[in-house]
Amino acid sequence: MQHDAHAHHDHADHADHEGHEGHTGHTGHTGHEAHTGHEGHGAHHTPGKASWSMAAKATLHCLTGCAIGEVLGMVIGTALGWGNVQTMTLAIILAFFFGYALTLRGILSAGVDFKTAFKVALAADTLSIAVMEIIDNGVIALWPGAMDAHLSDPIFWIVLAIALAAAFVITTPVNKWMIGRGKGHAVVHQYHH
Repeated sequence: MQHDAHAHHDHADHADHEGHEGHTGHTGHTGHEAHTGHEGHGAHHTPGKASWSMAAKATLHCLTGCAIGEVLGMVIGTALGWGNVQTMTLAIILAFFFGYALTLRGILSAGVDFKTAFKVALAADTLSIAVMEIIDNGVIALWPGAMDAHLSDPIFWIVLAIALAAAFVITTPVNKWMIGRGKGHAVVHQYHH
């Protein structure tokens, strides 16, 4: 039964094995605190490091896609004589489509495969676009006469501009919070280097 004797071999006897106590280069090596050349390297990925400028750029990026989708949806719905619900539904679908498309374009240009890029776009933009659409469409739905205004009516464009501005102001802190947690556009940011 030599196997049993070997299995119960006490490794503590090797604690003072010669050559290990003074092995240079490993004393006090508890991490990479002294590792030179990487100071601040992870600063833009560290949670809590989101600036208002970064959040505003991320929001403006989403807003651009949303605005294209919203206007196109309203134009198509109005041209086809659809009702408010159908037109707004199309506008929301197109807002998500164009919001994701703009993000996808940037990630794909960095050489990322489509499947990965699509997952990143979903993770980065879904909450941002959803908040934006709730605010934007909420303003339009609640503004007296806005839902019944036609594309040729100044009230349509005025309310749309106010709605998009409100969406930008309210969504920017959401994006700042997400980027600060390493989510949202922080995920996209790593593909732009």
